[in-house]
Amino acid sequence: QVQLVESGGGLVQTGGSLRLSCAASGSSFSINVMGWYRQAPGKQRELVATITSGGYTNYADSVKGRFTISRDNAKNTVYLQMNSLKPEDTAVYYCNADRVTYYSSFSYHYLNDVWGQGTQVTVSS
Repeated sequence: QVQLVESGGGLVQTGGSLRLSCAASGSSFSINVMGWYRQAPGKQRELVATITSGGYTNYADSVKGRFTISRDNAKNTVYLQMNSLKPEDTAVYYCNADRVTYYSSFSYHYLNDVWGQGTQVTVSS
């Protein structure tokens, strides 16, 4: 199986920056798409950004120009650099791995939508 562990959340003032990291662990696996989602209190979880193993990125309109997603395939880690933060960015941020392939018990297995435990980002006004 594959596990995701996020880090880097915290409290920051409006206009500040934070960098989130998400490390995937397991044995003999590959991940096609990694991404970040967020969920604010009382709202549904929403896409923030995704990146494929080939480096293709996709962003929510609300974060374009402010957030940058990147990925280190050798370390199985995805990052989210968040600049010019706004109070409306306050949420729990979740790392996601989609289209996961892992080798176990002499065969390949496939997973979709593996989630991390989430990390809180709070932007004060």
